[in-house]
Amino acid sequence: MCRIYGSFNTHSSDEELNSVATLLHHGGPDAQSFTREPGWALGNNRLSIMDPEGGAQPYHHGRITVVFNGEIYNHEELRARLARRGFHFADRCDGSILPALYLTYGDRFTEQLDGMYSVAVLDLRTSPRLVLATDDSGMKPLYYSWDAPSGRLHFASEIPALLGFSEVTADEDEFGLDSYLTSKTPFGDRTMFRGINVLPPAATAVVGRHEPLRITTRPMGYTGGPGLDVSRTLRDAGSDLGSLLAHEVSRLLIADAPVAAITSGGLDSSLVTALAARAVSAMSGPSALHTFNIAYTGNWPGDERAFAAEVAAAVGTTHHQVEVDPATFPELLSDVVWHLGQPNADPITLSTFSLFRAVRDAGFKVALTGDAADELFGGYSRMQAAVEANECSDWAQTYLDHLAAVPRSLRERLYTSDYAAGVRAHGPGLPSGLTETLAHGEGTRLQRICAIEQQYRLPSYHLRRVDHLSMASSVEARLPFCQPAVVRYAATLPDWHRIMPGGGVKRALYRAAEGLVPSSVLNRPKQPFTLPITAMLTPGQRLWSMARDVLSPATLRADGRIRPDTVESLFAEQAERPSDSGSLALWSLMSHQMWRRQFFTPTSVRGLASQSTPVLLEAAV
Repeated sequence: MCRIYGSFNTHSSDEELNSVATLLHHGGPDAQSFTREPGWALGNNRLSIMDPEGGAQPYHHGRITVVFNGEIYNHEELRARLARRGFHFADRCDGSILPALYLTYGDRFTEQLDGMYSVAVLDLRTSPRLVLATDDSGMKPLYYSWDAPSGRLHFASEIPALLGFSEVTADEDEFGLDSYLTSKTPFGDRTMFRGINVLPPAATAVVGRHEPLRITTRPMGYTGGPGLDVSRTLRDAGSDLGSLLAHEVSRLLIADAPVAAITSGGLDSSLVTALAARAVSAMSGPSALHTFNIAYTGNWPGDERAFAAEVAAAVGTTHHQVEVDPATFPELLSDVVWHLGQPNADPITLSTFSLFRAVRDAGFKVALTGDAADELFGGYSRMQAAVEANECSDWAQTYLDHLAAVPRSLRERLYTSDYAAGVRAHGPGLPSGLTETLAHGEGTRLQRICAIEQQYRLPSYHLRRVDHLSMASSVEARLPFCQPAVVRYAATLPDWHRIMPGGGVKRALYRAAEGLVPSSVLNRPKQPFTLPITAMLTPGQRLWSMARDVLSPATLRADGRIRPDTVESLFAEQAERPSDSGSLALWSLMSHQMWRRQFFTPTSVRGLASQSTPVLLEAAV
């Protein structure tokens, strides 16, 4: 697991590369190095998980140079295959196979990979060319800035580091605000910055010395598979899924660093925990797996610690209960916004950041999570509501409003007249492919919704958050539900194995968990793992004071896009009748303004890089 960065068709000095590396130090504290020649540079910050004594990056093979972020779980199989072709490897690190794999399969080398990754390959055999690639689910993001007139390209694993390149500017996309409020973070390849994009999942980008940037995508895991299996019973589906998950969880436990599990107390993480505990116990004995749960000081609604503790006791783990004081949230929010690089409207960001920090403080560098199960197996109430809605209803807009930080009707009241006119002229905040798939895509209503969730929402809103906030504390998050085999299996399930109208959600997954997860967890109502901001964002609480300060009328008038009087009405309503929709709207607007403070002041990004602890890099040759 690492952080990578680089440039192409331009010159990057040692000083500049050191600054970028410093901005990525949290994600790769174990080793830092770069290599460069006139016209290009590649760099890497390493978090040592596999073969700590080997695996030094960049990887070289002749005129091929590679930097890599992630984990390749089938590297042993690929190494054996490549060895039969005559390649030799100096270590057993997963990433060291990549130059040989590229030489063997060319730009389609990613089709051989099972894992999570972003990769940069520099091919100098003829005319220089750079190849960038991402995994099928988008677990390892890669941001880039492409200047078409000059042919310059810069890339990095995180936005603040990308902004550390002197030729990459921090310019706000003024319509990013609408995109953010429409979907809680920009979907697709957009970011909140003009001129900065993110590679989509399952993408390969190629640029040459005299060739423009070209991006292609391969079929994602939920497309192009074996098709639906309508003959399989729900019981058989649950049994098959349980066996598949047990196999994948066991593979993801392999590391040369301590591995833990995140246990929220819900179905998904509890099942991963149970399977991991069983696998670890078979190797090392009971209580060998360590589990972590987060809760908040005080008495707040939605506290799941009792369920998490029950799961830990039932499967025999060493359990760690993390408790965070809500009084620290204002300071945490500043850190979270910085590491994300752009606003994410889910308050779970504070929980995620705090939880992974506690995992690392306890001595663990790897943590398994239950993320992505809802998108694959139909776990959200908005999905069930859409499936059950009458065909004559406006179910699609209701579903889209559930994706939003602020529903459409409230956005219309929030925007100033000038900004509303600009938004209408600019176009929708959602990618056209999303709305086209929802309205006219292939398959049933649920199949179209799951495709949207997996292609757009999961990588943009969910996986980038997990990646950035785990790596902020030098922890690698591993996601069994994003394993290609699991994604492909989910695509074979008919609708009634995911959601049955009037009969619940994630039906196949619940069957898979029977006998592994305590019945109290299986039978409890679904609850999102998030921060109870409706209770916390009320008068007298510290978050309330912070929101009032950040969203002051003077600040909003200076920005010119949000009506101060509408925001004041939201505060008044929240004070009298607290609601989830009102608190989320205020939280989202506050997070957006915090982001603007972080990135559009004279002391942002480059100033912070110069003030950070120096990182001395080895200039590799």
